[in-house]
Amino acid sequence: MPSYIAAMLIFGTIGPFIKLIALPSELIALMRAVLGALCLATALLALHRPISWGVIRRRLGWLLLSGAALGFNWIYLFEAYRLTSVASATVCYYMAPLIVMALAALLFKEKVSTFKWLCAGIALCGLMLTVGILDGQAVAQLPGVLMGLAAAAHYAALVLLNRKLGGLSALELSCLQLLLAAMILLPYVLWQVDFAALHFSAQSVSLCTVVGLVHTGLAYLLFFAALQRLSAVRIAIFSYIDPALAVLLSLTVLREEVSALAMLGAVLILGAAAASECVPLLCRKRA
Repeated sequence: MPSYIAAMLIFGTIGPFIKLIALPSELIALMRAVLGALCLATALLALHRPISWGVIRRRLGWLLLSGAALGFNWIYLFEAYRLTSVASATVCYYMAPLIVMALAALLFKEKVSTFKWLCAGIALCGLMLTVGILDGQAVAQLPGVLMGLAAAAHYAALVLLNRKLGGLSALELSCLQLLLAAMILLPYVLWQVDFAALHFSAQSVSLCTVVGLVHTGLAYLLFFAALQRLSAVRIAIFSYIDPALAVLLSLTVLREEVSALAMLGAVLILGAAAASECVPLLCRKRA
């Protein structure tokens, strides 16, 4: 439990770090993928874990798609942090579980309960409040909100793609996805970023290093270490430490302005997403 909570706390602090890095989102995502992949590869070697080459060859296409989804998910999320508050970007990103649910129902014909559809409806109401439709802030908030939703959609795609990647351990899969994300993002960054115009300050480079080593490498290792010992209910419940901390830091440390209606929207989105995941698990556990 302590390692899982520590991982969630680390994930929840990434927003302020990204805000303070004066580099393009594409480059931050690339550096995060490279450093994270190095950390997890080092862990695999230290633990003497065998590499499932046969599975990798059979699943290479799905792995490439998942690596791309992971890399661009970060780019959109980091842009959302820049264009709106960390609080708003985070709660839009946490529409991802509900997007997964909707896509699973549409694409795979999975049965979705009325309760979960109700949660999705509540989250959409919360999203309208977060966008600022009722208080006239929609124009200013919309670019950041759209980036947050694009990040959520890419994360949802990653979750669904992972269903095609059985036969790989969680650590092995994440290491491969980070490595492939770095390989895919490299040509994209070389195409998009004007390196001659960049200023690599000590602060930006140091914070990028922290994001790669701590918010990715260390946090992933803590996360994987905890997964084997925790029930699905606890994993679902405590995963919301991440967005709760992100919203708190947005309001207290960054002192970003968030309207009362936007905060109500955040409560509706996070509450609906948490209920959608946790209530069915609790019901099954009691049954």
